[in-house]
Amino acid sequence: MGFSLKAYFLVALVVFDISCMVFIKDVEAAGECGKTPIRSAAVSLSPCLGAAGNAKAKVPPACCSKVGALLKASPRCLCAILLSPLAKQAGIKPGIAIGIPKRCNIRNRQAGKKCGSYTVP
Repeated sequence: MGFSLKAYFLVALVVFDISCMVFIKDVEAAGECGKTPIRSAAVSLSPCLGAAGNAKAKVPPACCSKVGALLKASPRCLCAILLSPLAKQAGIKPGIAIGIPKRCNIRNRQAGKKCGSYTVP
């Protein structure tokens, strides 16, 4: 009692269709960084790499402007980036990186708020 090739094809087509619908829905959903994928938002902060791993490193002005713009547009996005696996792979230390807005003298930072187990200075 086996299935015909036509039945297998139909089942495969239905599974593919459902998978596509789920994937497309996931891609269109807005996350912590709005409709910007977290990977793109993280890449935009590349000028901050040195300062995100070393508390004594000088924060470049390009980093400060990127972080300031990100905090203005989507304050929770910075936390999502810092706690992402991508940040860990890049050698970012969240406990140090969370202090970049303060090191940049950004006034509208989320001081006192939690980002994972870290408190924003």
